[in-house]
Amino acid sequence: MSTYPISPALLSKPIIHPTLDTPLDLGSLTLKNRVVMASLTRNRGVVSNPVNATYYAQRASTGLIVSEGTLVTPQGTEWIDCPGLYDERTTAGWTNTVAEVHKAGGVIFAQLWHLGRVCHPHLQANVPNVGPSAVKAQGGKFRLLQGQPGYVTPVAIEKPQAYAMLYRHAAENARRAGFDGVELHAANGYLVNQFIDSKSNVRTDAYGGSPENRARFALEIIDHLIAVYGADRVGIKLSPSGGYNDMQGGEPDLPTYTYLVTQLAHRGIAYVQVTRYLDDFSAGGAKVDVLALGQLLKNSTTKFLVNGGFDAAEAELWVKQGKADAIVFGRPILATPDFKDRAIRGVQPNTDLKFNEFYVPKDNNPALGYTDYPFYQDGKVE
Repeated sequence: MSTYPISPALLSKPIIHPTLDTPLDLGSLTLKNRVVMASLTRNRGVVSNPVNATYYAQRASTGLIVSEGTLVTPQGTEWIDCPGLYDERTTAGWTNTVAEVHKAGGVIFAQLWHLGRVCHPHLQANVPNVGPSAVKAQGGKFRLLQGQPGYVTPVAIEKPQAYAMLYRHAAENARRAGFDGVELHAANGYLVNQFIDSKSNVRTDAYGGSPENRARFALEIIDHLIAVYGADRVGIKLSPSGGYNDMQGGEPDLPTYTYLVTQLAHRGIAYVQVTRYLDDFSAGGAKVDVLALGQLLKNSTTKFLVNGGFDAAEAELWVKQGKADAIVFGRPILATPDFKDRAIRGVQPNTDLKFNEFYVPKDNNPALGYTDYPFYQDGKVE
């Protein structure tokens, strides 16, 4: 079922990547294919709105949509117009968007997000930035606001359990809004990743030091999410190579990731999504063998999803060879609403990404650079 125009000319082309087009049992859900839409911050509204609904529903032909990072508290962002799931208004906004995705035949998880020490200090309602420890991230280039004063030294969180409850509350709101499940954002140098990484976490209590302790915060949140949704509707995103937002990653933190993934497998969550090393995204980090982490899931029901610079041909090979259960795509789906149908047929996605409109709508029109990317039209590539 789709309410958006998949070209008959496209559908008439032969399928050359058939494995990507096979169903996948994901917990209690059956995904219609192995193409997953990554979480992609677009800065189009604190409260999800009709243009957001159109954007996601256009892309509902993918097996699974993971929403853009969605805040568990308004004091947790570096973005002016990033959506949340922390109160009645933000929850109600998502309800229509989720309904439109379902109407178009899609499955959508909410990605739950807190940025921790890399929040913009001017967007914290006069409360301090927080992190696992009072360790400042190096850098400070914020996307839309002035970079100064850059990243600041955070206040160490005294009671991580209270922050874990923010994620539970957001999951409860996600369920009320109709999301099919939730994904914990534990990657890319944000709050949960900051607890995992030994560079940003120098605590000496039960949340720091050993791999078991540095994984504790993530697992406590996962247990809250399971309590709300059930294990088979919960996923997590990890980036063990580090780099982004001044994360160390690599070999020093691999024991923590190994322990964490093993515990996630025991819990039987729906999936673990791992981002592999990318030169432009993981600079400053170190390459990690993501397949070794995937092997930790082999004897569990938890599926292994991999993200990071795939094209359709490589994605087909990874799934066909059993390296991953599904592949997560970002920018190609951002720019190509019918990406799945092009990918399985080896048809080029749109190439005009409109970088200048990723986060700042042209002429203050949120649809531009968002819902105006073209569907396939008789071989024309934009």
